[in-house]
Amino acid sequence: MESLHKINPFAKRESHSNVSITTYKVLTIISWLVSLITTFYYLVHAPHDDKYHGRTIWGQNSHYPTPFSLNKAIVGIYWVVLWILQVGYVWHLFSSSTETTQAAASVGSHFIFNNLLHFGFVMLWVRERFWLAELLLVVNFLNLNSLYLRHPTHVRAIHIPVVSGPLAWTFVALFWDGAAMVNARSLPAGIVANIFIWTFLFYGLFFIAVYKDYTVGLALSTLTAALGVHQFFLKVIALQWIFAFTIMAALFVLSLGVAYPAATGKSWSFRRSTGVVEEDRERAPLLDDN
Repeated sequence: MESLHKINPFAKRESHSNVSITTYKVLTIISWLVSLITTFYYLVHAPHDDKYHGRTIWGQNSHYPTPFSLNKAIVGIYWVVLWILQVGYVWHLFSSSTETTQAAASVGSHFIFNNLLHFGFVMLWVRERFWLAELLLVVNFLNLNSLYLRHPTHVRAIHIPVVSGPLAWTFVALFWDGAAMVNARSLPAGIVANIFIWTFLFYGLFFIAVYKDYTVGLALSTLTAALGVHQFFLKVIALQWIFAFTIMAALFVLSLGVAYPAATGKSWSFRRSTGVVEEDRERAPLLDDN
């Protein structure tokens, strides 16, 4: 068992050797660049090896208008912010602080795996291989949930770009790809979608209530807004966009409710001052005078 622990890249370790950290630096940069460049390429270009099914990332989104189709502008902003934050995470691997470097390395294996799975997902999505793409999303969902459960308390500069940001996206992408996979355009599919969209709220509430993690709530709120905006323009007379905006608002407000005390160190107080002074406190000055 000890030998398996040593060779298992996902095993939790108290510290990492200099060789391991150097390996994480190299593989993290390579895998991140592969994921980034591939995504940018297929935002503009359709795959040349599949002329019948190949489309750009958002070309597939338009070709399969499902109840979980997303607004490309909001998702685009989400990913740009996430990529910028991930640059900050990579910087932590090169920090002069041993504690910072060790903390960044502790999530390195999961982050590298996430990058590779995202690369595979994009390659399959643009080629309309939705079933295989869904499989990769399921694997990544398990990977990121495992990462979260094992490392829920990292500093936000590591937690957001490596854990909560990719996790929220992967959760939403499961429905995005899944709806395209079954070509969910019928009335029964729409009714099922009206039910399943509420899992966005329950999943976000889990992290807000159990871990006091507002970052997952805000990330899911943003992506739910992307869903709501696209569904509104796709079909005005429908419940999906109404539910999406309701869930977005609920997650946003609840996330702020957790974020405010975390940022200010002050807890919410709804007690009103009545101006009533206790009898003993009122008499205290008189007793002192005697």
